[in-house]
Amino acid sequence: MAAAPELFLRPGEWYFGQGEVRIRTILGSCVSFVFWHPRRRLGGMTHALLPRRQRAAPGAPADGHYVDESLQLLLGAIARHGGDLPGYQVHLYGGGNMFPQLLRDRVRSIGDVNVEAALAQLAQAGIHSVRTHVRGAGHRKLSLDLVDGRVLMQQVELPYVPPLTRLTP
Repeated sequence: MAAAPELFLRPGEWYFGQGEVRIRTILGSCVSFVFWHPRRRLGGMTHALLPRRQRAAPGAPADGHYVDESLQLLLGAIARHGGDLPGYQVHLYGGGNMFPQLLRDRVRSIGDVNVEAALAQLAQAGIHSVRTHVRGAGHRKLSLDLVDGRVLMQQVELPYVPPLTRLTP
């Protein structure tokens, strides 16, 4: 049996559908919503870069670069495919800290802010995540197979980099 064709999501992209497709992405501080309906064999994934848009022009279409809008795009696709939101398994991934040695003094990294925005959006929509793998240092490799709903995630930790010290003469 041949491997399913792969679709790689870059930041701001999303996909929803069914069939012999494997959706893949790599997440650093970005976050990804993954939805899978086991009975209907429908699923999708987002790759959101920032928590929310600062200003949108009136009537501007939703933009998958933003956590709040990427979830709305996915929920819209689910509605167009017959709804049944309670039948979906929901996952949230990402929000890694890509520069822990630089952000030691900051309370929150952009990954933390993205995760908080994603969790707030899920709660606001009344959706409870069944699997969450978020935060930490490093990036994640993520895939969703639309044949069987299998989600594979590998976290790649960053190597330890000691803090820079300033040498004085």
